Amino acid sequence: MTTAYDIPADDMITKVAEKLKENEHINPPEWAAHVKTGVHKELPPVDADWWYTRCAAILRTVYTEGPIGVERLRSVYGGNKNRGVNPSKKAKGSGSIARESLQQLESAGFVRKLKSGRVLAPAGQSFMDNTAYDVKKELVEKIPGLAKY
Repeated sequence: MTTAYDIPADDMITKVAEKLKENEHINPPEWAAHVKTGVHKELPPVDADWWYTRCAAILRTVYTEGPIGVERLRSVYGGNKNRGVNPSKKAKGSGSIARESLQQLESAGFVRKLKSGRVLAPAGQSFMDNTAYDVKKELVEKIPGLAKY
């Protein structure tokens, strides 16, 4: 059986983001068009559909590293803060984006809350595995040599 571990992360996230656009529970908040994704960034994202990509990436992170909370997700989606002539320091990503994404994924039924953080719900597990299978089929069509894996 194909899982999210078996295929490249970027292909998986792209396909999951496409499917999340069709879900009625996943919608970018009104402030999403103007917000930076963390203090280490200078500008907001250029991609208009960045919210779906971030939700897909968070869903994959919950799949691979769950149970996981907002604070750990902030560390995952952080980066280096440019401090001019001083050395760069690690900065965390936006907690509001991570929190809102998790809440939307929870309302869609893909994620559930535990005392220790958020984990994938059975519906989310099947969604991710089915998407991984679809991505693997597409990759095998492009590169027939991958069929043996």
